[in-house]
Amino acid sequence: MAATRVIMMRPWENNSADGDEDEIANNVKPEGICNILLSEEAAKVASRELREDESTKQQALDQFIEWINKNPDLKDCRTDNNFLLRFLRVKKFSVLMAQQMLLKYLNLRQTFPQLLMNLDYLHTPVLQLIDKGYLFPSPIRDKKGRRVVIGIAANFDPQQYNCEDMAKVHMLTYEALLEEEDTQVFGFTHFGDFRTMSTAHVTLWSPTVFATIFKWGEQSVPMRHKEVHFINVPSALKYVYDFTRSRLSQKIRDRFTIHGNLSELHSKLDPNILPKEYGGVIPMAQMIETWKQQLAEKRERIMALDQMKLLDNKCILKKDGNNNKNKTATSSLSITGSFRKLEVD
Repeated sequence: MAATRVIMMRPWENNSADGDEDEIANNVKPEGICNILLSEEAAKVASRELREDESTKQQALDQFIEWINKNPDLKDCRTDNNFLLRFLRVKKFSVLMAQQMLLKYLNLRQTFPQLLMNLDYLHTPVLQLIDKGYLFPSPIRDKKGRRVVIGIAANFDPQQYNCEDMAKVHMLTYEALLEEEDTQVFGFTHFGDFRTMSTAHVTLWSPTVFATIFKWGEQSVPMRHKEVHFINVPSALKYVYDFTRSRLSQKIRDRFTIHGNLSELHSKLDPNILPKEYGGVIPMAQMIETWKQQLAEKRERIMALDQMKLLDNKCILKKDGNNNKNKTATSSLSITGSFRKLEVD
């Protein structure tokens, strides 16, 4: 099969629906494993929204690295700029908050290693789900420079795959995209088609684990979630949608939108970003092949994340809702129950 070219349309480039597939495919913006420098537009957004400049960035990185090197609870933690900047950027260069997020990130991975570690895209269930089109990013950025993550429930067979397979595909996607520094700044847009989603998808998860992954994930994974668009949400499963939103911050909740049909979706999300099957110009299969090439480039880097260790999670600070004092966070969780009983603290 001929190599599929990587297409990274920027917000300042022509993203008109009038262009045909060949014209868009010729507008090539290859992304490497790690962008050393931000694009000009990303640098402007970083300055305006994140208070980032060269002086602030270097001082924060120096403090972060010194803290990591002196922290006895951390072992083999990455200290390259690309990795540390994702935490600093999402916390707008508050070094203390970025440090805590890093600790929570490592704790989340170690609390759920079966879900969030060993992220090898060549692992059979993961590769199959990618090939089927369950989850993948569009190779075209939206008009605000964001990567658009596309999820299609119909391409996940709950009789064949389990919650571990589902979680690994998601975490692998996010880890790979966070290697792009422009994406760390611009953030993410999410699109999900829930057609054919059933209780079989939902009952793969215990409510405690599902709720914890969502709540901890927002606090631990350094992603800027800017927009979330859903279509074909079954009315019978709206309680799952409501339950999921309830675990997230109000800021993220306000960014969720359910659309009644594709026309509604296209009024908010440029169809060119979507696969041809959803009104775009690039076939889904081509998007998936492009994504697999990027995953191959980043495979060793992502697998190496498992080398990082948090030796003791007592250094994680958690605000006590009763007295507003800091207390030790615990990773002790009860992983029981099912979504037939939505009983979560």
